[in-house]
Amino acid sequence: MFGGAIQMAGAVRARGEQRRTRSDWMAIEKERGISVSASVMSFEYSGLSFNLLDTPGHEDFSEDTYRTLTAVDSAVMVLDAAKGIETQTLKLFEVCRLRDVPIITFVNKVDREGRETFDLLHEVEKTLALDVCPVTWPIGMGRDLKGVYDLVNDRVIMFDPGRGDHIAEISVDASLDSPKLDEVLGKAAADRLREEVELVRGGYPEFDLESFRAGHLTPVFFGSALKTFGVAELLKGIGQLAPPPVARPTDKRVVEPDEAKVSGFVFKVQANMDPNHRDRIAFFRICSGRFKRGMKVKHVRSGKVMALVNPVFFLARDRELAEEAFPGDIMGIPNHGQLRIGDTLSESEDMNFLGIPTFAPEVLRRVRLDDPMKAKQLKKALEDLAEEGVSQVFKPLDGSTWIVGVVGPLQFDVLTTRIESEYNIKAGFEDGGFVTARWVAADTEAEMKRFMDGNKSNMAEDRDGGMVYLARNSWQLNRAQQDFEKIRFTATREQH
Repeated sequence: MFGGAIQMAGAVRARGEQRRTRSDWMAIEKERGISVSASVMSFEYSGLSFNLLDTPGHEDFSEDTYRTLTAVDSAVMVLDAAKGIETQTLKLFEVCRLRDVPIITFVNKVDREGRETFDLLHEVEKTLALDVCPVTWPIGMGRDLKGVYDLVNDRVIMFDPGRGDHIAEISVDASLDSPKLDEVLGKAAADRLREEVELVRGGYPEFDLESFRAGHLTPVFFGSALKTFGVAELLKGIGQLAPPPVARPTDKRVVEPDEAKVSGFVFKVQANMDPNHRDRIAFFRICSGRFKRGMKVKHVRSGKVMALVNPVFFLARDRELAEEAFPGDIMGIPNHGQLRIGDTLSESEDMNFLGIPTFAPEVLRRVRLDDPMKAKQLKKALEDLAEEGVSQVFKPLDGSTWIVGVVGPLQFDVLTTRIESEYNIKAGFEDGGFVTARWVAADTEAEMKRFMDGNKSNMAEDRDGGMVYLARNSWQLNRAQQDFEKIRFTATREQH
């Protein structure tokens, strides 16, 4: 809303409607009213360009979320004032921690009854092992909410209990010891605020930019997104504190954003946005150089040169052709399956950006095809959808039908719907007897052969020809790891 993206706060639904009409092939999004795909939005605020990568909140789609985190330079962790840290927040936080992504915390819904503020901050410190540094502080909560106190500039931002259909902010410069504070808030609320701020300033570390950017300290803002309250402070905070586009590691060297040559990587692919043309949009993060439309870059995996003629920006209100783009920007590249998740496009040398993971699936099912004559089309459908990162496809070495692995069971509903609507194939998924998968590797061919000979009915190939061990239960997996100590079992692997 602040960047002109939507006309009314709380319009997550309104935005959903707009997005759904554009991607109405995602019938499941409409039926269940959930977002199952990460989306990108560019907007400007206060003279700065923001690329907002918004991810699905449902845990069954967490793999999409993890990969989206590879393309960002900082994250905003939104906590519910009543619920605090939820399991999904914790999972995502672990990924941020692995990548040392700086995190800004926004405690949302302070206009409703919530938990004690110190209790919430203690939970963040204890559960996430993060130093916290409040930047704003709520004055009351729920029905008693009067506003927030800006601890940096010593001012009160008054709460306007409007409906969130406008951006209204009344701020009053009032230091803690001024009588103006009593005037604005009333004596009781002002005294309580003075007490709390004294505790805050004595009990929490001062803000340290280096510690924040290293991922050790989080500045905390309070507000209500629905009522557009406290959001301006958050956006200003991101503008001042979050790092500009950062250097990125590749398998050859570290790429700096101010280099002259263009380079970047694909972190997401969305297939069949236009079902008539079987197109795909690859979401491409620019890491260095100044991109100009029509320029040629090398697709490192295939060695081919691609001319990027029709790249698009995902703008707040719509898409438009990207005439030029800079490090940190996210572009959509329409293509017909050449680009995959993890691919690097480079104007200079051959290199692959690192840190784009594939996770071992947590739910495995066997594919059941209703019409055996469509086996070839099914193979194409499964491989197309696997390319998107929606699922993983394994071909058992014993010749039995495909096994599909996903992070959460709701993914199978999405796959069934899309296979039928986009490929006109009726297929289902049934229990295949396997519960988990691990990629396997060994230092010698003889060692690998000995392992495969001893586990024929558990072996499969992924779509890149990598060897995968499918386990029927955790005991079987542990046993295989004990019996074959020279085999490496891995739950994640790099994509490129």
